[in-house]
Order: sequence, then structure tokens, then C-alpha cells
Amino acid sequence: MADQAAIAEYRPRALRLWLFAVAAMIFLTLIVGGATRLTVSGLSIVEWKPVTGVLPPLSEPAWQAEFEKYQEIPQYRELNRGMKLDRFKVIYYWEWTHRLLARATGAVFLLPFLFFLWRGHIPPRLRLRLWTIFGGGAALGVIGWWMVSSGLADSTLVRVSQYRLAFHMTFACVIYAAVLWTAQQLSAKTPGETSARLRLGALAIAVLLLVQIYLGALVAGLEGGLKYNTWPLIDGAIMPPLDQLLFISPLWRNLFENILTVQINHRLLADAVWLAAMVHAYDAWRTRRQATGAFILAAMVTLQAVLGIVTLLYEAPLALALAHQVAAIVVLTIAIVHAERLSHGGAGAAR
Repeated sequence: MADQAAIAEYRPRALRLWLFAVAAMIFLTLIVGGATRLTVSGLSIVEWKPVTGVLPPLSEPAWQAEFEKYQEIPQYRELNRGMKLDRFKVIYYWEWTHRLLARATGAVFLLPFLFFLWRGHIPPRLRLRLWTIFGGGAALGVIGWWMVSSGLADSTLVRVSQYRLAFHMTFACVIYAAVLWTAQQLSAKTPGETSARLRLGALAIAVLLLVQIYLGALVAGLEGGLKYNTWPLIDGAIMPPLDQLLFISPLWRNLFENILTVQINHRLLADAVWLAAMVHAYDAWRTRRQATGAFILAAMVTLQAVLGIVTLLYEAPLALALAHQVAAIVVLTIAIVHAERLSHGGAGAAR
């Protein structure tokens, strides 16, 4: 009986450690992806080779051939004309590292997953969720190339489409959240009884953070951080007039293509997330349920808001912009862990 109990405990613990390792890999991939975008390196590899692309060029003629392919795209002609091969190697390695990490993350997920399935360690209710997550990760690779291709085929773009960038980034964060949530559910600890308001508040904050990441990616894709670099005023006003916010036709395009509108939406949602985090922290303190997690979340949301303002005021230098992106993933991580701890279920449901 003791041996059976030990085996029963081993399985969820092993699954949990595996999923945390996958989450860590996704976290690292997101950071490197952010650095790749900020260093304008994402279009340096102009072909999608899921298998043979694992290796970088291994000779000078191979490097020269890759460089010549890059010289044919709009980004080189409009932005990097005259670039030397040594500089090209730097941006190439950023994108290559990002793609290699994505491939490695897929392997870290799939190989242990197949082993656990073979050993019968994964309950039937969990299998479908994990297969869905794996399918989403595979689709993310295709979405990544779809994003990159927008900067190769469109002669008017020197960067990728902000539509595709925002979708790619947000979808990656959704997969990260799903992996992290599932790993947390396998914890041996179960939360105490909490109010529906507290649970819904934590979930709402997590969802709002995903929307905020989407809006932030739109700002990044439009290089919106290089414009309207004042706070709390934007373009000389607390709220710009409608003729500046809605001048593109049809009107919905302003939400994605008008830099002023996109940035004001990002700012307004940041205010809403901060206010929601403060109210949630007060609720948690009042009910004495997961108050520590709520206070940590509120503190990190505040820190992220301050970092975003400083990044804007200094016109998004590389170090601050990357720190702002990393902090966004950290805040999302805290929000997902906190929301799961407040949710019903816990280890029993996951097993």
C-alpha cells in the first residue's frame, strides 16, 4: 500500500515538474522573441525550414548565400542598405536562436508527453487538454512563419505586420498560460473556500493582461513607443479629439493602424488593470484569502505601469523596452498562478 501511495504521488509530481520545465522554455522563448523584434532581427532568415533550419550556416559561402537572400527583401533596401556580413550574422543569430528555442520547446513538451502516455501516467481527462496544448504549439510555429512572411512579401513593409505580430505574441502567451495553469492544478495543495467575486476578479485580471499584451504588441508593431512620448498627457491632451482618433476609414482600422488610437487604448487598459488589481488586493485582504498573492500581483502591476511610463518617456531604448516586455510576462505569470490558486479544483480534479 505504501508503494502504491508513493507511485500515486510520483506521477503528478513528475508531470508538474515537466510542465514547469515547458513553461520555463516558453518564457525564455518569449524573451528572446522580444529581443529579436527589438533588435530588428526577425526578418534575417527569409526561409522556413523546420528541419534543415536547425543548423546555422557553417561556412563563409553559406553565410554569403544567406546574406544575399536577405538583401533581396524590403527591410535591407529601406533600412539596412550597406550592412556588412558581420552585422548580418548578429541579427541572423537572434532569429536563429528564437527559432531553435521554439523547436526545443516542442521537443521538451512532446518527448516526455509520449513517455508519460506510454507509462499510463496521464489521466484521460488530462490527455485531451495536453494534446490541445501541443496542437496549439505546433500551430504557433506556422503562425510565426505567417507573421515573418508579411515582412518579406509586402514591398511596403520593412517590418512584420502589426496584426500578425500581435496575434503571434498573444497566442504564445495563451499557450504559456495554459501550460502554467495545468502545472499549478497538479499541485498537492488545494485552496480553501473563496468567494465567487474573488475568483472572478483574479480571472478577469488574467484575461485583461492577455488583452493588454495584445495591445502592447500592436504598439510595438507600429513603433508607437517612439511617438507621443509624454505622460499623463498624450499629444498635448488627456484625451485627444475624435477627429485624431478615428480618421481612418473604415473606423475599425483605427484600433489597429492609428498609432494614437492604439497607444491611448494601451494606456487606458493599463489604468483599468491597475485599478482592478488594487480592488482585488483589497478584497483579498478583507476576506483573508490568498492576500499575499493578491498583494504581489498588485505590486507587480504597479511596477510594470511605472516601467511602461519610463520606457515611453525615454522613447523606448532597447534595455527599457526589453525590461518592459519581460515584466509583462512576469506579471502574467503571477496572475495565472494566483487565479488558479483561487479557482475550484486543485490536485484532485487534475488527477
